[in-house]
Amino acid sequence: MPFRALLVRLGAAFTLALAPGAHAQGRITLVDRIVAVVNNEVVTASELNERVAFAMRELRRQGTPVPDAGVLEKQMLERLILDKAQLQLARDSGLKVDEVQLDRAIERIAESNKLSLLEFRRTLERDGVDFDRFREDLRQQITLSRLREREVDDKIQVNDSEIDLFLEETTAEGTPAAGVEYNLAHVLVRIPEQAGPEQIERARARAEKVVSEARSGVDFGNLAASYSDAEDALRGGAMSWRPQERLPEIFTTALKELRPGDVSGVFRSPAGFHVLKLLERRGTSTGPGGAPVLQTHARHILVRTNEVVSEADARRRLGDLRERIVTGGSSFADLARLHSEDGSATRGGDLDWVYPGDTVPEFERMLNELKPGDVSVPFKTQFGWHLVQVIERRTADVSIERRRLMARQALKERKADEAFQDWVRQVRDRAYVEMRLEER
Repeated sequence: MPFRALLVRLGAAFTLALAPGAHAQGRITLVDRIVAVVNNEVVTASELNERVAFAMRELRRQGTPVPDAGVLEKQMLERLILDKAQLQLARDSGLKVDEVQLDRAIERIAESNKLSLLEFRRTLERDGVDFDRFREDLRQQITLSRLREREVDDKIQVNDSEIDLFLEETTAEGTPAAGVEYNLAHVLVRIPEQAGPEQIERARARAEKVVSEARSGVDFGNLAASYSDAEDALRGGAMSWRPQERLPEIFTTALKELRPGDVSGVFRSPAGFHVLKLLERRGTSTGPGGAPVLQTHARHILVRTNEVVSEADARRRLGDLRERIVTGGSSFADLARLHSEDGSATRGGDLDWVYPGDTVPEFERMLNELKPGDVSVPFKTQFGWHLVQVIERRTADVSIERRRLMARQALKERKADEAFQDWVRQVRDRAYVEMRLEER
């Protein structure tokens, strides 16, 4: 799914290049066309064709019916425009992903697929994916993620009165929010910031069409891919499992009357019109309301890799330290003070009580595999190589301080989706966009 643009002067209708033998014959061959202009960059036909082909492969892989080719083409063009506008904003503000950061991201992807970097590259190339283009695509996805963090997530504020009200609501007897999760699919029909009455009604009619077709039996994933302006459109609108307390309030209101399989009516937020389909509902045993949770008291040693310390060196060093611990020659805490590169080193690597979700998935999985007193084998996360020891476990009520922290995080996440959709709409509306798809 490459994003590279073929740069041409603004206003040029197409790009020309000499074909093989053209010097002798004086001929030129059309190699690309512009299908849209976004500020001072263009979207080319080749980019659009590649994005459409990728979308079709993804939808088929997920088992989602593929929309009409013309509908999918327009959807993908709009996504390319949004990506261009956001990447330009990132570039203009100096946001970059350097080669070291990119290399580490690729290594993590390879490891998550249980492949070495060389094996991962060969797998990509065997599947017809150019590795250099994959790198650039990943660089841009990381850039977009960091741009969202800076422009949206980091600006969301939650005050104490909001936390107080949230805790009061989620701990009230009979309140369904505590311990309930929803598996949802979603369609968003975005409305421009300065939309007039006619534009608003066209958007509403589009959303009403989604409801009508979904309730008549049309696959919801197909409708999301065809009509939704949300980031999850190519996943059939799938939002996956979400605790109720982390959903936007406007969503929880719409969900109150739905049973699994039901499709909501159309409802509006500042970003546009929404339609939800409730796929599944389940209860959970924990939540920010204060239900007991399993906590783990652990300590660890971290060795970071760099230009001097290779992956093999870090693993070998931790292997040696583990041998000294398990044979009784040295204490974990003493070795952590001497060798760990984490801030916990001065405490003998003590991480205090760790809650579910506090650590990255690789670290949490290792913790869960250990019994009290066990020392792990060396393992890797995005931060480096680790040894971890479980000291003890307990099941305890969540402290009030912890409950307030969890409430703050839930409220920030609740606000984040709405804020992001509104921000994307503003970025799109402020960009100069000239559509030329009809010229093809």
